[in-house]
Amino acid sequence: MARDELISRRASSFGSRAADYAEHRPDYPVDAVRWALAPVSTATPTVLDLAAGTGKLTAVIASLGLDVVAVEPDDAMRAELAALMPAVTALSGTAEQIPLADASVDAVLVGQALHWFDHEKALPEIGRVLRPGGALAGLWNDDDLSIEWVRNLDRIHSSTDNRQNKRGIDLPVDLGPFGELAQQEFRHTQRRTAESLVATASTHSLFLTMAEPARTETLDAMLAYLKSQPQTADGEFDYPLRTEVLRTVRATP
Repeated sequence: MARDELISRRASSFGSRAADYAEHRPDYPVDAVRWALAPVSTATPTVLDLAAGTGKLTAVIASLGLDVVAVEPDDAMRAELAALMPAVTALSGTAEQIPLADASVDAVLVGQALHWFDHEKALPEIGRVLRPGGALAGLWNDDDLSIEWVRNLDRIHSSTDNRQNKRGIDLPVDLGPFGELAQQEFRHTQRRTAESLVATASTHSLFLTMAEPARTETLDAMLAYLKSQPQTADGEFDYPLRTEVLRTVRATP
């Protein structure tokens, strides 16, 4: 399969498992969201959660008492968000066609999705809806591979995982209306069991697009490994994550 086709399949694969995504995916550290918003001078900024999914990042933004608008293209994902947070405005749209007025938001945050965008179209469009001096930030939760047992678990599926295009590192050199990128990392955890951690893994695009029987075999191997480790064999544990944030600021005229 061609790389562009693979990326397209993985980017559009989440809606089929929207309820599982809402149940199992981790949220984001409050400190990471605060750092993403630090350049914004407005006391109570209006924040766009772009490609909001089921609202994992939306909920954290709202918990800070901020005005948040969610934009999500997938109907099933957006329905989960609306059911969980009926007070939040949730609109159908994409990063390349955002259904908001010019200069209408103070920040655009993107959780686990900036790498899926068509950057040549999305960056000017994001710049359009952002007020001058506004912040754009992408946030990614990832396994903390500095820990041996997490690293060993990752190896079970890493040979099948196309990790190109991850974390938005392939953003174009010319960021259009935006300045240089700043980067920061935050430690995070998610309370899991062996079974729920494997259920979390099954909501990732790698597994949503993996053919059988490889998908089931890989997930079964992950569960067997977790059951063999004293830290994870029985009951709940804190699964170690690192949240990476890339941030840039819209240039002023």
